[in-house]
Amino acid sequence: MSARRWARAVRWYLRELTGEAEYDRFCERHRRHHPLAPVPTPREYETLRARHREEHPQSRCC
Repeated sequence: MSARRWARAVRWYLRELTGEAEYDRFCERHRRHHPLAPVPTPREYETLRARHREEHPQSRCC
C-alpha cells in the first residue's frame, strides 16, 4: 500500500470517527432537498442533531 493511499485511508477513518463526514453528507442532502435554504453551520447542525435525539429517543439495551 502506497503512502498516499494509506494517508487517504487514515483521513477517511478519522473523518468518519469525528463526524465530519456525517456533516458533509447532511450538507449534500440539504442542498439537494432545500436548494434555496442556507446550509446550517457545523455548530447549528450539532444543535439540530441534539434536539432531534432528545425529541426522538430510541430504546437502548443499557
